[in-house]
Amino acid sequence: MAEANQGKALSVEIDGVSYQRIPIRTRVVMPGDDLDQIVREYTAGQVQPGDLLFVTEKIVAITQGRSYQIDEITPRKLARFLSKYVTRTSYGIGLGMPETMEMALRECGTPRILLAAAVSAVTKLFGRRGDFYRVAGYKARSIDGPTSHTIPPYNTAVVLGPERPREVARHVQTLLDARVEVAVVDINDIGGNILGSTLDRAGEQRLVRILKDNPLGQGHESTPMGVIRTV
Repeated sequence: MAEANQGKALSVEIDGVSYQRIPIRTRVVMPGDDLDQIVREYTAGQVQPGDLLFVTEKIVAITQGRSYQIDEITPRKLARFLSKYVTRTSYGIGLGMPETMEMALRECGTPRILLAAAVSAVTKLFGRRGDFYRVAGYKARSIDGPTSHTIPPYNTAVVLGPERPREVARHVQTLLDARVEVAVVDINDIGGNILGSTLDRAGEQRLVRILKDNPLGQGHESTPMGVIRTV
């Protein structure tokens, strides 16, 4: 029987249509795990034609070898300096620590991060927020830092965004029934993005609305995948 995560609703209504968001619980996905195997193992008997399988960007990135323990990262002086000016939020540390800022510099390049910092410093004077990440781009936005409520060992790790998420979504679809859509998503408690999917643009926009309240949660739920089913 489908069950929602604690504090989350199983169903949501969008434009008069009711959708179930069914979390799929897994073991903790570790570096070296194979995404194909994880998908096959945990979607067996869970997914049916007409469903949409959504997978968090974090397990895709982990299986791509894009997670790093913080003691493996040596921040440069610039990363230490810039991280002091990043606003930390209740849902995550973002680039507000030297180690995550260091990885942003590596992923995005120093010129782009410096440009983002300069633009943000100016627009904050006019009350605008979020320009740093808009300029820095997807790779910077997708970096997850360690938090106390994250499942170990990722409570002491930095996880980068996944590579080629659209290709990943198309590949995962080949592991399932062709009538099942797939999306790689970056969702948190204040919103989210579809990083890659087998949907069209309108379908991705609808999916963001369906997942707006983050039904998978972002703590110890251990539900890095889920199924959306029209009721």
